[in-house]
Amino acid sequence: MLGDVGQLVLDVIGALGYLGLVLLLVAENLFPPIPSEVVLPLAGFLVGRGDLNLWGAIFAATLGSVAGALILYALGRWGGRKLVLRYGKWLRVDEKGLRQAEGWFRRYGDWVVLFARIVPLARSIVSIPAGTMEMPVLRFVLLTTLGSAVWNALLIGAGVILGANWQVVEGWMGSYSNVVLIVAAVAVALFLLLRHFRRDRKQEDRS
Repeated sequence: MLGDVGQLVLDVIGALGYLGLVLLLVAENLFPPIPSEVVLPLAGFLVGRGDLNLWGAIFAATLGSVAGALILYALGRWGGRKLVLRYGKWLRVDEKGLRQAEGWFRRYGDWVVLFARIVPLARSIVSIPAGTMEMPVLRFVLLTTLGSAVWNALLIGAGVILGANWQVVEGWMGSYSNVVLIVAAVAVALFLLLRHFRRDRKQEDRS
């Protein structure tokens, strides 16, 4: 059973081909009911069946991802925090989450955009603080393209390999998300610990 979303993906790609995949990935950035965990593996299944070309599918998905991310970036940059929070319910972000994401940018810089692209949910949300923090557009596009291309290639590739069992990928994402969050938390803790030791060492050298 495909389910409503899976059938929608099949219908859109069947009618519009690569353009349909672009539009689905734009929508995936903006609307929660259309997850990439369904769209991309199903696209991979269609690649394996011969309906799409592998590189064409990855290119179309990445183009859609970047276009959708740019819409959210523009909303954050030129609409401002007030507009973002007004529509926060639809954008999956609240004031606390926005403040937290902006804090990531202050601490870790633009690389947050790259690494967030391989984390479900964070993939879309990260574009908004990138806009409110006025990250340079070209850098945003470059990092978004790199991160999105990796994510899209992985999930489309999984769909190609799994074939008719492509739906298994959606079930993997819950465990994957937990692993990513744990690894990220450990990495942040190590970073803060190392920074603390470096400060202590500098103070000892001065004294």
